[in-house]
Amino acid sequence: MNLEIRGIRYNISDATKEFFDKKLQKLSFAESLIHNLTITVTRETVGQGFKLDAKVHFGWGLVKMVSTDCYELYEGIEVLVDKLEALVRKEKGKIQDH
Repeated sequence: MNLEIRGIRYNISDATKEFFDKKLQKLSFAESLIHNLTITVTRETVGQGFKLDAKVHFGWGLVKMVSTDCYELYEGIEVLVDKLEALVRKEKGKIQDH
């Protein structure tokens, strides 16, 4: 699985990368199914907060997107990873059914 974490109007710190790595261990069951995972962290210009987007490229050509808005970055990362885990489990189940 290729992982890319980008920041828009936000510099991704080493602590943030480590937190992502720790949380993305939840997806270890599907590393062979996921080809690329791109996560974009955007700091909102109006007000305070973040928008987190994740684009998942599966090995069979399917591309899915997940996003969340939050005020606390680390809380948003947890929500995003939970959404990603649910999505990957659903797609893995579909593949196993075929």
